[in-house]
Amino acid sequence: MKKYTDKELLDALGINQKILDRFKEIQKETIEEVKQREGSKGKKIKILGISGSARDENDTAQEKSNSETLLEKCLERCKELGAETEIIPLRKYNIKYCRACYSTVNTQCHFYCSCYPKNTERGDDMTNILYDKVLSADAIIFATPVNNFKISALLADFIDRCISLDGSLSPANPEVPKDKELNIKHMKFIELTADDNIPGSGFYRRFSGKVAGIIATGHEEGAAMAISSLFMGLNHFGMMFPPFSNMYAMSSVCLSLYQDKPVVLSDCHQKETQILAENIITATNLARSVKGSDWKNEYNAN
Repeated sequence: MKKYTDKELLDALGINQKILDRFKEIQKETIEEVKQREGSKGKKIKILGISGSARDENDTAQEKSNSETLLEKCLERCKELGAETEIIPLRKYNIKYCRACYSTVNTQCHFYCSCYPKNTERGDDMTNILYDKVLSADAIIFATPVNNFKISALLADFIDRCISLDGSLSPANPEVPKDKELNIKHMKFIELTADDNIPGSGFYRRFSGKVAGIIATGHEEGAAMAISSLFMGLNHFGMMFPPFSNMYAMSSVCLSLYQDKPVVLSDCHQKETQILAENIITATNLARSVKGSDWKNEYNAN
């Protein structure tokens, strides 16, 4: 790719040297972030379980979530196989909605999320807690009920907010992070200078190489729609799906809802959680043999 001089970049972007130096500083920081994250893996596999169910035995439903129960069974098997596991019931966290900065220009969205700044009064649990848990995980298993032929609203909000992990950089102006004009110039800088042979020289896809699994439970064939939408979104984040990495536990529409639980939590479906766990562990062992940045994508586009 063509290498630009400072003068050429200053002229092309219509900026001063101070701003150009800031763009270069972010680029340098991101290259270093890639090196640090890829060199910090522990010996033990870390698997995170994300439960998107709003159902809680201590709340109005008065019984435990089916999808979360199956997720717990899956994580128990992962733990038996030597992994470190943690479950995140999203209903117990304060996750605010994504404010769609990314759709204005890629560099309007930042990591950490500048809409809800970390460790401030405006921050939420996604920024303050959950981003770091996602970053430390080797694999993530997502569990959701089928709500109106789709994933749950809780999980949808979580996935939407994960856009900050999917390439976003530090703000060009930390004092005014939503400076649209400046962020467009930052985007143009990335388009001109990102080198596909240097991870972090452009956007940094922090999910790249992490392994994913999916559990869906429902009362109708919306499970296929829920799983398909998750698969496409997570794969575009850069996550890896091993063979047989999703399962759906369904009852019959001919049964009343109160009759679902014995069917959905039957031995048949619990056995599937064991198979899913074993496939996740196998894939994660394989994935750890390469760096996340070995999976190619365009660093100057997102």
